[in-house]
Amino acid sequence: MSPTGMPSADLLGEQIASVLADPATTHGLARTLRAAAKEIELHRYHHASLRAWPSGRIDDKPAKVQIGGGAHRIDGYFNIDLAPPADLLWDIREGIPLQDSSVHEIFSEHFLEHIDYPCSAKSYVREAHRALAPGGRIITGVPDAAFALSHYPRPLDASDETIERWYAKRDCLGDINTRLDLVNLVFRDQDDDPTYTPHLWAYDHEKLVQLFTEAGFTTVEPWTFDPTVANPKRRWGSVYVIATK
Repeated sequence: MSPTGMPSADLLGEQIASVLADPATTHGLARTLRAAAKEIELHRYHHASLRAWPSGRIDDKPAKVQIGGGAHRIDGYFNIDLAPPADLLWDIREGIPLQDSSVHEIFSEHFLEHIDYPCSAKSYVREAHRALAPGGRIITGVPDAAFALSHYPRPLDASDETIERWYAKRDCLGDINTRLDLVNLVFRDQDDDPTYTPHLWAYDHEKLVQLFTEAGFTTVEPWTFDPTVANPKRRWGSVYVIATK
């Protein structure tokens, strides 16, 4: 039990595993519990780091930080992510664990669409503004909702480039039957697969400009794609901006 008398996350995880193992558990409940079990695992990672840094701020002041990079590592960047591998395991929805005005560049791609909007997304952008030094920059890449919608009137072809580039290896491939299915995957990818994290919000250039401007960034401009930093596989069908504090 926790100090509040509530069941601990570990105990809750054991209970969820027990319910999921029961063949009588219905599809809807099982799907919800799988999502909860994943959040419990992420909760463990975050709190392990929080025990080391109870103030929510690390002592180091890295000049360049990547957030949510997963297996894509960038030379010279300190990688913060919710799950391994990372230099620091941290739930960015709980704040960015960097000192005020301490970092010169933050980079993330195909991360923002996986956190809830507006609460976590707007909090993340405000936190980035706090952590960046004056003149510091944040580079953000996301799947381009405008790109997905621009193809919507066209009929779907089995050899569609979007399918080939993004979904050819997915279990949901056989269920991409219409053009609207592709739009839905960009806006709200909800494939019930432990390998993939759902999309919770869609962005285009205009929305990114609004989001960063609202947080106090002085300029938000298109970013010229740099394959030495960004993942070349992410370039197609994505929109990138660079916001300066």
